[in-house]
Amino acid sequence: MTAAATVNSLAVLLILTSLLVVESRRLKVSAYFYSLQSLVLISIFLSIAVINEAEQLYLWCITTLITKAFLVPFILLRVIKTTGVVEEEPPLVGTTWSVILAALMVGLAFILVQPFHMLAILKYKTAMAVSLAHFLLGLHCMITRRNALKQLLGFCLMENGSHLTLAIMAYNVPELAEIGILTDAVFAVLIMSLIAVKLYKAFGTMDAGQLKMLKG
Repeated sequence: MTAAATVNSLAVLLILTSLLVVESRRLKVSAYFYSLQSLVLISIFLSIAVINEAEQLYLWCITTLITKAFLVPFILLRVIKTTGVVEEEPPLVGTTWSVILAALMVGLAFILVQPFHMLAILKYKTAMAVSLAHFLLGLHCMITRRNALKQLLGFCLMENGSHLTLAIMAYNVPELAEIGILTDAVFAVLIMSLIAVKLYKAFGTMDAGQLKMLKG
């Protein structure tokens, strides 16, 4: 297997972990699968770093390990422990339809990247399709899930997709820019986690539909 094929194969694993994050009803399990996905993302960064001799990506691996594989899951698990909510509320669509919609989104992502002929992504077309699919799956999770933490995980999936796109197309971006991106993502997770806790304390649920009832 060539190095580029390794990257594309690992990218397929990202799709599988995304589906597990979205479809798992137990919040703690979804958080663990997100951590696993982040480790797969780090493996992709390492592979691209070796292929392109991009030393910056080694630093990306360290920051991603700290923030995505450990810090974000830790925040999510703390919220779960604080609220005692272990399962998400029933989603707006059933599991069967959710999986069908996810499959259609993945297929759409692969179709959309076919016209791309940029040299930077020619050998990583599968990985590029996966990065786009991540954005769509994250959006799917945010729209169809009522639980605030699951919607937060949907945001995290979208962020992972954009992170993969950046690694494929702009792997020479300075580490300072990478840290800035991750810092924004971590602060977003912190803020949305606090909202989820406030929601639970106010209504005894993390159903995001109750947010319209919050005042003051």
